[in-house]
This record gives sequence, C-alpha cells and structure tokens, in this order.
Amino acid sequence: MTHPEPDAPVDGTGCFQARTLSNPYVKPVNTPHELTLTKIVATLGPASHSPEMISSLIREGVRVFRINFSHGGFPEHLESFRRVREAGLQLDEHIGVLGDLCGPKIRVGHQADEGTALTEGTQVAFIPESLDAVAAKVALGGAIPLKVGFDGFIGETRAGHRILLDDGTMELRAVEQRAMEGGEALVCEVVVGGVLKSNKGINFPDTDLTVPAMTEYDCRCLDFAVEHGFDFIALSFVRTAADVRQLKDYLRKLGVRPARPREKEDRREPVSAFGSEWRAFMPVIAKIEKPQALDNLEAIVSEADTIMVARGDLGVEMDVAQVPVLQKRIIATCHDFGKPVIVATQMLQSMIDSPVPTRAEVSDVANAIFDGADAVMLSGETAVGRFPVKTVQMVRRIARRTNAHLRSLPMSTTTPVNARESRFRTAALAHGVKVVVRDLSARLVVMWSELGGGASYLSQVRMTVPVLAFSSSREALRRMSVMFGVTPLYMECPTDSNEFLRQVDRLLVERGWACEDEPVVMVAGQPFGRPGVTNTLRIHHIGES
Repeated sequence: MTHPEPDAPVDGTGCFQARTLSNPYVKPVNTPHELTLTKIVATLGPASHSPEMISSLIREGVRVFRINFSHGGFPEHLESFRRVREAGLQLDEHIGVLGDLCGPKIRVGHQADEGTALTEGTQVAFIPESLDAVAAKVALGGAIPLKVGFDGFIGETRAGHRILLDDGTMELRAVEQRAMEGGEALVCEVVVGGVLKSNKGINFPDTDLTVPAMTEYDCRCLDFAVEHGFDFIALSFVRTAADVRQLKDYLRKLGVRPARPREKEDRREPVSAFGSEWRAFMPVIAKIEKPQALDNLEAIVSEADTIMVARGDLGVEMDVAQVPVLQKRIIATCHDFGKPVIVATQMLQSMIDSPVPTRAEVSDVANAIFDGADAVMLSGETAVGRFPVKTVQMVRRIARRTNAHLRSLPMSTTTPVNARESRFRTAALAHGVKVVVRDLSARLVVMWSELGGGASYLSQVRMTVPVLAFSSSREALRRMSVMFGVTPLYMECPTDSNEFLRQVDRLLVERGWACEDEPVVMVAGQPFGRPGVTNTLRIHHIGES
C-alpha cells in the first residue's frame, strides 16, 4: 500500500504522487498523473486522430479533445469522436469532446497551386464568386481579382480601412468600391505583399461587418454535434452577447439547453450554468477574438458558459502587443463571473516542428496558468505537429511546476463577485469549503456532484487542492473535464453520505491519494444524491466510521 506524504511531489498539471517504500520520491515528470489542476485541451488532426495516439495523449494528461469543423467532413469527425469515446472508456477517464464552429470566417477563393503573388503598391480587387475573373480583371484595369464566397464586406468596407490576409502576413488598404456588370468590386492597394494561397482568411480590423453569428454550415455542424453527443460547443467570432443567445436558442430547439432562459435578475438562481435542474445540456464556449467582443466583454462572459481567449485572430485584428494585457483582462472578468476560461493559440507553436519549445513559449504557458486559466489549449501542435505526445508532456511539466508554486503561496479566500452577489447557497458553501481547507491544511476535497453544478462552484473559488467530484452521470463527468482543480470520478449513487464516505475511503487508500486519519473535506447534499442540492460540509478523517 502507498501513502502520499505531506510534501509529496506534485505531478502533471498539479497532481499528488504517492511515495512508495521502494521509491520514496516518485519522479513526477514521466509518470502518469491523475489529480489535475490545470486542464489540457488538444486539437485533433492528421497527426493525432489514430486510436493509439488518442490513448497516448489521454495518458499524458489531455482531458478535452477539440474537433475543428473548419477542416474535414462529418464522416471524419464522427470517426474521431468515436475514437475519443472508446479510448476514454478503455482508460476509465471522462474525456470531453469540444466541437469548434467555423463561424463567419471570410476567406479568399481558389488560387493557383503556386499561389498569387501580391506586390507592394499594386492593386487587387475582391469580387463576388459568381463573376468571371478574366473579364473582371479587364474591367478593373488590370487589378488582380480575388474571388470571395461571402461578399457582403465589399459594400461595408470604406476607403482607408485595413484588410489583412493569411493571419496578418499581408496587408491591403481599401481604395474604393467600383460597380461592375453583375456585382460590385472592392479595389485595394497592397501595402505588405506576399504569396496568397487558396482559402486563406481575411480580417477587417477597421470595419464593423454585419455578418451573421452563425452560418448555415454552422447549423449543420450543431445538428451533427447534438446528434452524436458532443460535450461542448465553441462559437467563433463572437461580437455581442446576442450572438451567444442565438446559439443557445438554437441548442434549445434541439433539446440540449433548458426549456426557458434563466432570469438573470433573480438572485435566488445560481450563476453556474453547469448542472442545476436539467440533464440534457451542452455548454457554450464563447471565443473572444474580435475587437467588438472586448467592447461587450462583461455581457458576453455573463451569457456564455465558458470563455476561450482565442489569441490567433485577436492578435491579427488588434495590436499584437495588446494581447497579453487583454488576456489578463479576459481571465479576470471570467473569475469575477465564475466562468471557466481556456487560453488558446500558439502555446507551444515551435513544437509543430521541434521536439523542444522556446523558453518564451514555456513562460507563456506558465503565465497563462498564473493569470488563472482553467485550461490551456494546443492547436496545430497536436493537430498537424510532428511531436504531439512530447508537446502534451511539456505542457504537463510546465503546469506541474507552476501549480506547485501556486500551492506554496498563501491561499486566498476571495470568491467570484457574481457568486457573492447571487447569495446562492452552493456558492456560499464553496467559499466555506475554501476557508476550512485552508485552516485544516486539507489536501483533498471530495464531493457528490450529480450534474456538475456543485463541482463548478468549488472550481470557481480556485482552491489549489484537488477536488474529487463523484457522479453517476458520465455526461456530467465529461462536462467537468474543463474545470480547474476538478477530477471527475464515476460512482453509482450511494444510499447515504456514510456509504459514500466508506467507498471514498477505500478508493483514496487504494490509489495512494490519502492515508489513514488524514483529514479531507466532504461536500454533498441532503437528501443525498438529489440533483441541484448541495448543502452539507463535513470534515472527515480517512477510516473513521
């Protein structure tokens, strides 16, 4: 039998590692971890979609897999989804699957295989897809025609507005709209040239476009995600809270949101969207990547269930030097509202081609955790990179060291502003749990959280000790996969709290997570197992009857 010592090393993203008589100091770097604090999200792609690779990434600490609907078709997405589910069952881990909607991303049309050379000082013209490119070039006096599928921006972009291509590597400046037979063209001057390839993105940092929050293809993706049981859905290019409400209304029609919206002004209602009274529930992740979203940040955070700091397009549409400051502001706002937050894009970008990251990238991941990210997300590193396993291992190592430092600091007893204002009993109880954990120096919190609401509140107060959240709902356990500090564990619903603690004692001792007489804090509800009721805090010593 193994027992963790008080100063046992912390592994992975902040977990306890048991010591053994044969190995009193378990090496934390290359050993599997279980009790995570900071979660890891990985994007699936050609480099990571095989069953063997998915299983390897789970073993190394991935707790949510992202399926990007911008690439591939539904048959491929379904295969990836099923492989994640199978691997989770085989490894007895509750792994979330996140479907990432494309949103109204504007892209250039097909270009020649070698690309189209754009030279500084020359003119190009965006034209509707329906127009003939050769005839348009003649009519436009030799300007290079660039076809676009969505051409609404042509009439909304004003002279002098910047237009960025391919993640900002090329820059145009709008000159004029010009009427043509069969449509309208937007003539631009090339400011920064380059070679433009097919389907590259177009950004409009100076133009407030009236594009829909969701496209027809997004709706088809939502139908697919709901049909097959995805755990999260991410909305791209959010600009206002109304965009989030539109998505929630669509999900409501599909039966995976509550039948009626929660009344925000009713302070008796909980501020957590996870759990509560409904079981069929798909959390919405709002991606902050537009300047307009920052103007409406508080309203968006209030409306969404989770936030993603999508630094890619955010760094294109705004001064890249602002991104670190904006990241801190977004995370702080999420903390005020008690919402999980994921930091994404170029976390370890160099590891797409290199087995080791740069020192700056290591600091970036650590600083995201210090800022208070619930999870960090890998994109191209695991989707198309050469070293997906090494990349996840590196995130795990960075998070382990960062979380260990956070554990060494005095534990704050502050709670989210909105949770305090709500006066909801579970939010108040979560605050009390944090105070008791600090005063007892308890190393674990165990709780019964049937639908995940209680676990969400304990995650919001950001204790630097693991929360073992038990439930008989595998769907709820997967929704906990993005919550800071929460380890979801399956258990058939016990008859009462005493039976629950007997099973917990046995599990903690068997896995080496606690030893006899060690104090843990137990949180549950009376009557036991009833969803939406978390009202009991109990100090329990392992092994006591």
